[in-house]
Amino acid sequence: MKVYTYLQAKENLAEILAMAKKQEVFIRLKKGETYSVTLAKTKKISPLDIQGVNTKATTRDILDAVREIREGIPSSRS
Repeated sequence: MKVYTYLQAKENLAEILAMAKKQEVFIRLKKGETYSVTLAKTKKISPLDIQGVNTKATTRDILDAVREIREGIPSSRS
């Protein structure tokens, strides 16, 4: 466990962040407060990874809507 003072942390931020990838690093303030720095584990997700929506629309309904938008022609099912 490595403990830095606020001033040391301010001067060595890159070093502290690199060290925090491997172990917990502490920064102690003059007031006696101690802060912990660690690498946050994040789950990599795609912005296209969205939850599905239940609907009563059929494949035909969706294709008709797309065709209508593309061609500007109302579907025969309207």
